[in-house]
Amino acid sequence: MGLVVAEQIQKDYQIGEVALRALSGVSFEIEPASFVSFVGPSGSGKTTLLNLIGCLDKPTEGTLTVAGTDVASLDRKQSAAFRGANIGFIFQDFNLIPVLTVYENIEYPLLMVQNIPPVKREERVMKLLDAVGMADQENKYPDQISGGQKQRVAVARALVTNPKLVLADEPTANLDSKTAYMVIELMKKMRDEFKTTFIFSTHDQKIVGEAEIIYTLEDGEIAGRQNRGGNGNG
Repeated sequence: MGLVVAEQIQKDYQIGEVALRALSGVSFEIEPASFVSFVGPSGSGKTTLLNLIGCLDKPTEGTLTVAGTDVASLDRKQSAAFRGANIGFIFQDFNLIPVLTVYENIEYPLLMVQNIPPVKREERVMKLLDAVGMADQENKYPDQISGGQKQRVAVARALVTNPKLVLADEPTANLDSKTAYMVIELMKKMRDEFKTTFIFSTHDQKIVGEAEIIYTLEDGEIAGRQNRGGNGNG
């Protein structure tokens, strides 16, 4: 069974008296250690889909299984616990905490969701700092590093809890092309090293080709799928 399995997912939002359908009949399967992109224009349903996979929202209809769990059946507390144990997030605006150092930003999820002894925390943070090439910046604050460096820290923070899955919503939107490619290559490297599945959304055509499996979304439906090598079924 795939790490993420969606069957006939539908998502409706009620806006006043109008029902807006964001996703309609979406089905796919993503294997462990995959590098997958959902692409499409704004309003195609990419972010909605990532929110469902990330247990930040629930489908109106259909079934969605992540890491063997029917996530649509979880209540709010269970969803939060499941996210903390299984899912990392990378955001387009980095979402680093400005008053914490690079080291502290990466360590933060360990303090929040897992009871890990300080020695183990330090070991895990330092390993990731080294993996993303930021070991020499550990004592700097977010406003002292570049956008590309911030996203490297965000990648390390997403991986620090050893999640099965990392979700990245437009992770290169605020980066120049060269830096964007570097971040995508870093994510691939982290996938290879930690066997974590990466799912990202983008409408940046320059970045689309870097994914191994590409799902194209149009008007809330999957309009196509490409496999450029790597893992995964769909």
